[in-house]
Amino acid sequence: MSKEILNLKPANLWKHFYELTQIPRPTGHTKATEQYVVDFARSLNLYVKQDEVGNVLVTKPASQGMENAPVVILQSHLDMVPQSNKSVNHDFLKDPIDAYIDGDIVRARSTTLGADNGIGVAAMLSVLEDKTLAHGKIECLFTIDEEEGMVGAFGLKPGFLTGSIMLNLDTEEEGELCVGCAGGIDENISWQYKDVEVPEGDVAIQISLTGLKGGHSGGEIHLGRANANKLICRLLKEAVANVEARLAAIDGGSLRNAIPREAFAVVTVPAENVDDLFDLVNEYAEIYTQEYKGIEENLSLKAEKTDLPKTIIPEEIQDSVINAVNATPYGVISMLTDFPGIVETSTNIASVKSSEGRIEIKYLTRSSSESRKYALDSSIDSLYSLAGAKIESSGDYPGWQPRKDSAVRQIMEEIFRKQFGREPQVQVVHAGLECGIILGSTPGLDIVSFGPTIMNPHSPDEYVVIDTVERFYNYLVEILENIK
Repeated sequence: MSKEILNLKPANLWKHFYELTQIPRPTGHTKATEQYVVDFARSLNLYVKQDEVGNVLVTKPASQGMENAPVVILQSHLDMVPQSNKSVNHDFLKDPIDAYIDGDIVRARSTTLGADNGIGVAAMLSVLEDKTLAHGKIECLFTIDEEEGMVGAFGLKPGFLTGSIMLNLDTEEEGELCVGCAGGIDENISWQYKDVEVPEGDVAIQISLTGLKGGHSGGEIHLGRANANKLICRLLKEAVANVEARLAAIDGGSLRNAIPREAFAVVTVPAENVDDLFDLVNEYAEIYTQEYKGIEENLSLKAEKTDLPKTIIPEEIQDSVINAVNATPYGVISMLTDFPGIVETSTNIASVKSSEGRIEIKYLTRSSSESRKYALDSSIDSLYSLAGAKIESSGDYPGWQPRKDSAVRQIMEEIFRKQFGREPQVQVVHAGLECGIILGSTPGLDIVSFGPTIMNPHSPDEYVVIDTVERFYNYLVEILENIK
């Protein structure tokens, strides 16, 4: 059970991470975690304040002899992505995360672990309570609701922070110093319609696509993982054309920043075409298995009879949805030239859902280039406009451009070489970090992001590599000591 992680080192960090696993904290529901941080700061007699949106700032005075050092901001977000396998009945608003040690890693039982960004939060709490550390004045900024809309970062007001250096603890690969990130924009697409009657003599079939890896739609978009929404709509197009299928319901994906792992559709077909539909599903199961060989080992595509729905989606809406999802790009669009191997621009078809006369589709487009971000947004807008949908863009946030004269990066590179005997990887990541937004309210910050190795964030396969956590924390402590 979760308590076994209390035996890991550094003890204080894992103690706080354990406490975080016991407090439900999905995006939009971080009040209890905010209060946990506030109460903890007050128990240490540290100055704490909270802004209008819920961000918590805890200030720790400089240790003796470090009073003249620059003020350093440590920053992590309090929320986590709530994802679980269908086989698990987990209520993220009530149930704790069941973390456990699995060899050299810590993972959770069939849910996201919350190491993103819980390890960063736990490290900050450890720094706050450790009276033996040498450091200048520290401001620990705990932001809310990063995972959907970066609400906390957008809510920061000028003057809330006083530091000149910021260490963001939300990077997920040991040895990587992140000095820039992509911006993003959400596309929200919808159709309104009136349901129509099921054709007489039709039979209902549920098609289920499950077992995909999913993952982070920024950090893992380049791995070629399947998008459940793309695959199921590809099959549906064939089913409509060849076996007279009619779409009654569709439900694929959930979170804007997670690659969809599962998708489900209910269709009706004439009774005489049922076997043909089953054959088509089996054919596509083989096709997808071959296409994603070595990537999606657990892909499962199945069909089974189900109860006949009362109504179905109008044919023109059905065709518009299926054709548009098939036509839009998914995945990597362009790569950075200055940082080989790093994605510049991508898009993720995050969710496709129908309910009571409405279909909604959500995309998240990311890019390190503002112009390419808006160009791709415009391309998606154009396609869905032709399909007769209503399109709204929201959640637009800027990227974070690398700073060539970064003094803190130079310090961190030198310490890294001394501690690890090798060069760190200085990178721009294709994930949306809060750094660029925080720069908007606190201009001039010198920022670097780093962290331990966390794999498969935003999916139930998430895990953190144990020994990287201790090295990450020791590295953080020495950085603070050397910012003088």
